[in-house]
Amino acid sequence: MSMLLKPFRRLLSTTHTTLTQFPFLSELGLLDRNLGCYNGKWHGGGESITSVSPSSHEPIAEVQLGTIDHYHDCIRLMDQAKADWASLPAPARGEVVRKIANALRKKKSALGALVSLEMGKIVQEGNGEVQEAIDICDYAVGLSRCLNGSVIPSERPGHFMMERYNPLKGHLGIITAFNFPVAVLFWNAALSLIAGNCQIWKGASTCPLVSIACTKIIANVLEDEGLPGALACMILGPGRTVGDAIINDPKIELVSFTGSTETGRNVSKVVAQRFGKTILELGGNNAMVVMDDADMELALRAVVFSAVGTAGQRCTSLRRLYLHQSIHDSFLTRLKKAYSSIVVGNPLDDGVLCGPLHTKSAVEDFKNGIKQVTSCGGEIIHGGDVLDMPGNFVQPTLASVPTTAACVQEELFGPLLYVMPFKDLTEAISLNNNVRQGLSSSLFTTSQQNVFRWTGALGSDCGIVNVNIGTSGAEIGGAFGGEKETGGGRESGSDSWKQYMRRSTCTINHSNELPLAQGIDFPS
Repeated sequence: MSMLLKPFRRLLSTTHTTLTQFPFLSELGLLDRNLGCYNGKWHGGGESITSVSPSSHEPIAEVQLGTIDHYHDCIRLMDQAKADWASLPAPARGEVVRKIANALRKKKSALGALVSLEMGKIVQEGNGEVQEAIDICDYAVGLSRCLNGSVIPSERPGHFMMERYNPLKGHLGIITAFNFPVAVLFWNAALSLIAGNCQIWKGASTCPLVSIACTKIIANVLEDEGLPGALACMILGPGRTVGDAIINDPKIELVSFTGSTETGRNVSKVVAQRFGKTILELGGNNAMVVMDDADMELALRAVVFSAVGTAGQRCTSLRRLYLHQSIHDSFLTRLKKAYSSIVVGNPLDDGVLCGPLHTKSAVEDFKNGIKQVTSCGGEIIHGGDVLDMPGNFVQPTLASVPTTAACVQEELFGPLLYVMPFKDLTEAISLNNNVRQGLSSSLFTTSQQNVFRWTGALGSDCGIVNVNIGTSGAEIGGAFGGEKETGGGRESGSDSWKQYMRRSTCTINHSNELPLAQGIDFPS
């Protein structure tokens, strides 16, 4: 086995009473009974689920889920809280979000460690995810003072036109995935709160403790400010009950959904049928193109993090690597050497670069993906094994496949990277675009001409188009999202805030006349 394997430290005993060995759980208020619904008070009463460490297959804690009755209680309380919150000046709402950011800062290390324990990403990435939540809160605070509409010249004398952005009439429903159990919530929540909305959040059932911990941080701030907890409800429950309730509820005006393309297609259909709005963050299948004039050291480092970070379980993880035919063999030799030095192990340990896959089913998907490589006419050139150690650990894997291989069209959520040659940038752009997904893409080059071809109208068709950086690691200041089967809509920065608000074009007649637009003369 060429991989360096850090000895795995047993996380937990088989009883839940050993939670006290992790001080960060106490700091986050998770040693008491953990209930899966919050709307100003904590509720439970549905079935219980067990949070399981992906690093050991051992239980962390039990969580009692919310029920459909709890969901309806949340909506009722959100209805009651909405008017006062929407009427509060946006800068005052921003002040509340500022205090949430400060509360996150105090809990950053504890919450980051919990993400590593329950989700499986290494602790540096867990801390980075919490920092991303802090950053978007800071961004939202500033934004709360500049939710600006436009002043539009009117063609009619004595008339004034402007745009106003007001809170949604309904509520926001947030459904997030396991891989970013903190950051994606706050991408939506921070912007929606400064926009004047109430929200209900359904986090991933496999990361219930993270959902509870985040909600407690928000809830403590709301309580200290004398605000109703229903501004930021949370409910954990099955998709077939709680999830379906969110997407079918006409009171949920906007649904932000992160998950699979298959599920997202259904969410889009259901919400559209009731004329609701969606933000969809679905499949990735992202590509990187390395030209012959690229900085090879820079490209090598970017490939490894993009493909191996979070064990390949980011929607922006690198799936397809296209190498210019003149540098293909030499770059691949260096890449295999870099992969041989990757440390796989307990994500809470120092020096580990790759943690486990999140679930046992993800391991089965990985094994099936390895089989598909050979059935598609490719070969495994590094890795490919499930590791013989506790937890869901697999080897970061490189596979050489034909560019036309069917497996290249599918997104495998794990550390499996397809490596393929190309002859010129025209072919590389075509290969990048020739998949159903369109989230993130990256080009490595030192040619200015290549840069502007790649980022232009006939270049990459993805929502995220990078140059000389990897496919993952987006900043909060830019709008995040993709095209094609990646879904649609944008989260985080730029003008994403507009999706959480209702835009009104206002025309004010301050004259004593009633001229019509387009010069129409309608006799009275």
